[in-house]
Amino acid sequence: MARSEKQKLKTMAVLDILRENTDDEHGITMPEIIEKLDAMGIQAERKSVYKDIENLQDYGYEISGDKVGGKYRYYLLDRNFELPELKLLVDAVQASKFISEKRSNELIKKIESEASKHQAKELHRQVYVANRVKTDYESVYYNIDDINYAINEDSQIEFDYFEWNMDKEMVIRENGHKTKISPWALMWDDENYYMVAFDGESETIKHYRVDKIRHINSTGKHRDGKLEFDDFDMASYAKETFGMFTGEPENVELEFDNSFIGVVLDRFGKDIMVINKGDKFRVHVDVNLSDQFFGWIMGLNDGVKIVGPENVVEAYKKVLEKEIKKYK
Repeated sequence: MARSEKQKLKTMAVLDILRENTDDEHGITMPEIIEKLDAMGIQAERKSVYKDIENLQDYGYEISGDKVGGKYRYYLLDRNFELPELKLLVDAVQASKFISEKRSNELIKKIESEASKHQAKELHRQVYVANRVKTDYESVYYNIDDINYAINEDSQIEFDYFEWNMDKEMVIRENGHKTKISPWALMWDDENYYMVAFDGESETIKHYRVDKIRHINSTGKHRDGKLEFDDFDMASYAKETFGMFTGEPENVELEFDNSFIGVVLDRFGKDIMVINKGDKFRVHVDVNLSDQFFGWIMGLNDGVKIVGPENVVEAYKKVLEKEIKKYK
């Protein structure tokens, strides 16, 4: 770009310099701004930079000035995100199994660009992506985009659904070619991303791991399942499915030691009715019976007991008997 063309962008260049180099704790002097403009091939005098800052303030940017150590410094206080919010976003990206390590690092760099270079150092100290359990499938982004497009266009999709084999390779599942699938929502649960959809073949609501989906094709046929999803409660669905493992729906009565109240409220939310039984309490919860649910019960040891119904108690006994047989 010719020098004359760069001069026209001087005000925006000043904004970029303030955005990168300042925050509410770190300022920049006028000579430093002029020096950085010069490094960008833009000539500037103090008077013109004062005018640029004034124009930015008039436009709505909160730029303050303060004399520190005998030098007058400028501070850009306007930020799209506060530092704690950026840290939260970095943590979320790091924890997401469905985002590959490469994509995670790219996203974190973009998040860092929302902070000053001083704040970015604090974010960078949080970056521990290497050696985390991450997908190596780079096209998850495109899957999410394709699914969202189908939802917005009210279109069914078809796709191939994959799983791991013993050679640590992703291969298409048996009967893994899915057709007549009507996507209705995307949800994040237990560090994974899922598509919740209506399966036109079985006429039931199902969910699919987005990172295991391949070759999505929008069929253009209108989605099914509108009646089922009109009253669908996504939060309840997530609570009932225990790590998104499906099973038969059942209302179960559980008895816990009082010390487990936090575990129960974290799992089922504060809206459930808690029946006080002295040093114990009981709850009635809707769950999908699955190995994942019974595994959760088993992990709480003698802190929990399944009270009823009887068919659930018997099903859990069989699970325990099966476990005992493994070690005989």
